[in-house]
Amino acid sequence: MPTHIDYYFTPISPWAFLGSERFHAITTKAGAEVAYRPVNFGTIFPTSGGLPLAKRAPQRQAYRLVELRRWADHLGIPLNPTPTTFPQSDELAALTLIAAKEARADLAALSTALGRAIWVEDRNIADPDTVREILARHGVGSELVERAGSDEIRARRDAYTEQALAAGVFGAPSYVVNGEIFWGQDRLDFLERALSRA
Repeated sequence: MPTHIDYYFTPISPWAFLGSERFHAITTKAGAEVAYRPVNFGTIFPTSGGLPLAKRAPQRQAYRLVELRRWADHLGIPLNPTPTTFPQSDELAALTLIAAKEARADLAALSTALGRAIWVEDRNIADPDTVREILARHGVGSELVERAGSDEIRARRDAYTEQALAAGVFGAPSYVVNGEIFWGQDRLDFLERALSRA
């Protein structure tokens, strides 16, 4: 049986984007099964002591930019840490990914592309036209944008968020294997070790 990983994230996280290609390379190599869980951190943060970016202390906001630049340089990813479109809502993109899962689309490619749209291309993935263009580029029908607004898809995101809270998740990205949380793309080495022992 392949090792199961619950991947809790938001498509607007720069850290999820920075780790996306490495995460998928690691899981592919390990033959692991990834369950994509785009969740609502607006619900998770208040219960776990987290704060949205705008409410964090100036020192923390400044150091976040330092770390984003360090990691982008280290990984060779041309990330723009201060896109003009950020902050932006993650709701449409998250719901579209859930609808895309239902349609058996390539979630690894789509989640990476949505992150790249913000952090490299400075685009707004809260804009339905932007999301439709990204879907089309990956051979996925634009009807998923309409499906994303359904009560069923919204309920599924709510359920994923409850699952995240029950698992002890508090930040993005979080990778959960056999109940063990690996928080942050800077913990991917530890995730890879855990998968090698599974």
